Amino acid sequence: MMKTEYKIIASMIENNSSVLDVGCDNGTLMEYLKVNKNTNIRGIEISKEKVQTCIAKGLTVIEGNAELDLKQFPNNSFDYVVLGQTLQAFINPELVIKELLRVGKKAIVTIPNFGHWKVRLNLLTKGTMPITNSLPHDWYNTPNIHMCTIKDFVKFSEIIGFKIFKSLALKKKNISNINNSNLFFKNLFGELGIFLIEK
Repeated sequence: MMKTEYKIIASMIENNSSVLDVGCDNGTLMEYLKVNKNTNIRGIEISKEKVQTCIAKGLTVIEGNAELDLKQFPNNSFDYVVLGQTLQAFINPELVIKELLRVGKKAIVTIPNFGHWKVRLNLLTKGTMPITNSLPHDWYNTPNIHMCTIKDFVKFSEIIGFKIFKSLALKKKNISNINNSNLFFKNLFGELGIFLIEK
């Protein structure tokens, strides 16, 4: 079954657009966009095995690390660049965001929300890093090195100077808009933040 996150991402992308999926995993989102949005889509993925899975599906994917290898793409190469639940795993998220917005005219970034109430409650009551659906790893084997909340990402946009064109919170399958007046509550109850951003 298609993840709700992917359906939301697809709804933000216009038909017949050019798209780069950064950290494209096994190509599920790429396939969905190719079929449902008629996109000219390419992917970049760090895992050799996942690159081979994508290629076996007939997808155009290269092996690479977004932190190092996005520089090979010219400015404005794509209409959209997608980065799904990966920003928190990079050493330098600021550099990655700047590269996304250099390579793409727009970027769609999704983040697991470390500000969710279950995460806070777990830390408060158990004193340990929580394991949830959107954060499924123990602290010692997680790829996440920057714990980011929805509120942090909004503040980050102001600090490094990019525009958030659309922001959504996802809780199970419920989607809601994020704005200044409800940011506190969306940060508390949203499991995932989804942002359409521009320079």
